[in-house]
Amino acid sequence: MDDSLLAKAYDRLLVWCRERDYSGHDPFDALNSRLFQATPLKHSSVARLAWTQLIKRSPVNLRNLALVPTGTNAKAMALFALASLANHRRQKSSVTESETQKLLELLRSMSLTGWHGDAWGYNFDWQSRNFFAPRSTPMIVPTAFAARAFLEAAATLGKTSHLDSARSTCDFILQDLHRSYESPTEICFSYSPESNTRIYNASLLAAEILAGAACLTGEAELARFAAMATRYVVNQQDDDGGWAYGAAPGQSWRDNLHTAFVLSSLSRILRQLPAEAELIRPALQRGYIYWREHFFLADGRPKYYDERSNPADVHTAASAIVTLIDLADLEEDAVPFAEEVAGWTIRNLQDPQGFFYYQRRRFVLVRTPFMRWGQAWMLYALARMREQRALL
Repeated sequence: MDDSLLAKAYDRLLVWCRERDYSGHDPFDALNSRLFQATPLKHSSVARLAWTQLIKRSPVNLRNLALVPTGTNAKAMALFALASLANHRRQKSSVTESETQKLLELLRSMSLTGWHGDAWGYNFDWQSRNFFAPRSTPMIVPTAFAARAFLEAAATLGKTSHLDSARSTCDFILQDLHRSYESPTEICFSYSPESNTRIYNASLLAAEILAGAACLTGEAELARFAAMATRYVVNQQDDDGGWAYGAAPGQSWRDNLHTAFVLSSLSRILRQLPAEAELIRPALQRGYIYWREHFFLADGRPKYYDERSNPADVHTAASAIVTLIDLADLEEDAVPFAEEVAGWTIRNLQDPQGFFYYQRRRFVLVRTPFMRWGQAWMLYALARMREQRALL
């Protein structure tokens, strides 16, 4: 993939997102439907889950028909800020710094109040298989990506306020999240203050933020909790190198996306807590081999599940690119393979207008342009790819 193809894909996508003020639809925003909210079904967890899956799985975008408005999503904004930071590290101009600061301030303004530290949630009610989270419920996944953005901003821009925001999130993690498992040597953080789930990638994202903050502040207590949470997830690794999604019987599936999250967080924690290398490095190597062998086709097309080729999903592709770049200094073939995944994704999922399609399924191409799931993740991935090339 030549530089011009990558630059063109990035520039067209950035323009498309800017023209919409980084606002759009989401695969899981069905419960924002004014049509659904006008019915008694909104009180039923079964109906909420069924409605969410109906709208999410439809090959045709039903959101306008169901009166689902567009919205600005905190995790999307965190990803846009991370993309802008990568772009600024590559260009180092006053213009890119100003653009990045604006996105970070917008992200900070979306922080939720009423908790021990800065936290973020989604702009829609969310019914999962395990729990219901009303909109603006703080959850570790959007919170961790927001904190990742502020940690990177603190290191890149040198602003004390950015480190303060990330450090504040550590208080949310330690004081507001449940510890759904805890022993003298291990800990698992819950997905949100409203649940007691044990989801491996989510708890590891919390560990990543604690480790990142500890690296900048020198706080041994943050590092200790990060190491405990890391040890818990490492010890859940299966013999073949993979991880299930979570600990509950109904969470035993494996997918590309959440495996990538685990590998990405482990690689970041390894750099932030080098004293834990003996714990992390073997698990990371085994996990990487399993991931590469089970979740991709020969041409770079990402598989969603380890046992099925379809669908090819934009979020899966983008998170794979980011993870491979995170592993650049640990696995010598990671960056060349990231190039293959990026090339396949641009050729097969990018629209001439600049946005990326949701999924290529077996018999249909789902063209819906989801802002968080597709556009924010791909802008982050392409920005990281351009930054990585500039380092070579």
